[in-house]
Amino acid sequence: MDGSKRSQLRVRLRVTARRRGGDGADRAGPGGGTGGERKRRMDAPLINSAAKLQRREIGGRQLAARGGGAAAAVPERFRNMQLQEEFDTYDHDAHLFVKLQFLKKRSKIIEIVAAKDIIFALAHSGLCAAFSRVTNKRLSFLNLSPDEVIRSLFYNKNNDSLITVSVYASDHFSTLKCRTTPIEYIRRDQLDAGFPLFESESLKWPGFVEFDDVNGKVLTYSAQDGIYKVFDLKNYSFLYSIPDTNVQEIKISPGIMLLIYDRTPSYVPLKILSIEDGKPLKLFKHLLHRGKKIDFIEQFNEKLLVKQEDENLQILDVWHDT
Repeated sequence: MDGSKRSQLRVRLRVTARRRGGDGADRAGPGGGTGGERKRRMDAPLINSAAKLQRREIGGRQLAARGGGAAAAVPERFRNMQLQEEFDTYDHDAHLFVKLQFLKKRSKIIEIVAAKDIIFALAHSGLCAAFSRVTNKRLSFLNLSPDEVIRSLFYNKNNDSLITVSVYASDHFSTLKCRTTPIEYIRRDQLDAGFPLFESESLKWPGFVEFDDVNGKVLTYSAQDGIYKVFDLKNYSFLYSIPDTNVQEIKISPGIMLLIYDRTPSYVPLKILSIEDGKPLKLFKHLLHRGKKIDFIEQFNEKLLVKQEDENLQILDVWHDT
């Protein structure tokens, strides 16, 4: 499995369908509390492994910064960065083409995507703007429909296009709709040159679409049909499908997919598939501690990470059962 040993920067994006509040507000978003509340959160003990790693890498406690180590080096990492340009997605004339009130309000930026000489900025409200790095001016808004709320962006370097994942007020914000537009046409402000993707799929909650840049694949899940489908990211052609019978989750790594099935009291069934054609490569059972919930199961290339409640983290080689 040469593909499983590649060391590459992974670009994965999963967007799950969900209902959205009519005002588009982030009721539990970051920065909403007072300084004292933030301090208490920073000082609170962490029980999440990912949060512990994040705090270790980017710093958190004042004491750690004063004492040296990785946290102390954080200011140095950004010391030589200087402001080059500012872009503003807010437009006083937004009311001329959008009809949802929360699209007209200024809101925080949640995604920034750079594609050659164009920068895309997606606001939490769902309004997305494209800016030229050549002229430093806004090219256009990517919202084609007055009730379109863009949930996420993905730059497809395979065909130099931008994929937008949106929901619509007319559908009660419940179904994901994907659309691809070549970067060249966005540069010309010809957004109508784009076309919809995966129209045959019903991506209602808990359905999702996941883009995997390393493998060049797209994974969709239609809860209505009970089927996972894999598409080619280069031309969006359908490759194969996977029935969701007893499948709890799918994890993607370079060259392979890990299917995690519903657990039994003593073990969890796992299956590894080739991501190119969906053929099974290995089926095995991982033994569990009875009566203890699974905190997480993750795959990192050929390694499987399993963590149960109040138990040590297990790291296993999926090919050699060690």
